[in-house]
Amino acid sequence: MRDIVRIGRVHLATDGAAALSLRAVARDLGVVSSAVYRYVASRDELLTLLVVDGYDELGDAVDAALAKVDASDHAERMRVIGRAVRAWALAEPATYALLFGSPVPGYEAPAEQTTGPGTRVVGRLVEVWEDAWRAGEVAVDDGALAPRRLSRDLARIRRQMAITAPDALIARGLFGWAALFGCIGFEVFGQYGADTFAQPGDLFEHHLDALVEAVGLG
Repeated sequence: MRDIVRIGRVHLATDGAAALSLRAVARDLGVVSSAVYRYVASRDELLTLLVVDGYDELGDAVDAALAKVDASDHAERMRVIGRAVRAWALAEPATYALLFGSPVPGYEAPAEQTTGPGTRVVGRLVEVWEDAWRAGEVAVDDGALAPRRLSRDLARIRRQMAITAPDALIARGLFGWAALFGCIGFEVFGQYGADTFAQPGDLFEHHLDALVEAVGLG
C-alpha cells in the first residue's frame, strides 16, 4: 500500500489528478493490474488514499513545527502554522492542489475517511484561538457580533470542537483560516505572476502579521 501511494503521488505530480490510472501505477510497480486491484479497487479509492496521505503529511508538518514553539505565544503559534503550511505546499504543489484546488471531475471525497485528517490543521488553529481566549489575551468588543444568521452554524462548530470562545471570535478565526489558505494558494498556483514579487516569502510574512492582527492575537 505504501508503494501504491508513493507511486500515486508521483503520477499526481506528473499527470494530474484527473489522469490517475491504476494500470499506470501497476506498471510502475512492475506487477499486473489485477495485483493492484486487490488493494485498491478503483481510481476513486486511489484518490482517497492520496487525499488522506496528503492531509496527514501536512498535519504532521504542522505538528512538528508547533512542537518547537512556546505554547503561551499564541501569535507566534499562528504564524508557525502558516509557515509550515506554506513550506509544505511549495514542496508538494500537486498534492496541495488535490486537497485545496479545483475538484477532480467525477470524484467526491468520502467524508468518513477524509474529514478527520482534513481538519487537523484547522483544529490546530482553533486550539490557538481558544487558548488565547481562555488566557484572556484576545478580546472581543461587545458590539463585535457575528451575523445572527450564522449563529446556528457557529453553535454547531462550537459543540463539535469544544470551543468556549464567542461567536465573533469564531467568525474571525474562520476568516483567518480561509485567508491563510487563500494567500498560500495564490502563491502555489502562480496567481501573483512570475515576476511581481522578488521575495514572495516577505509578502507572506506581511500577510501573516495582518491575519494575526485580524484574528485579534496581535
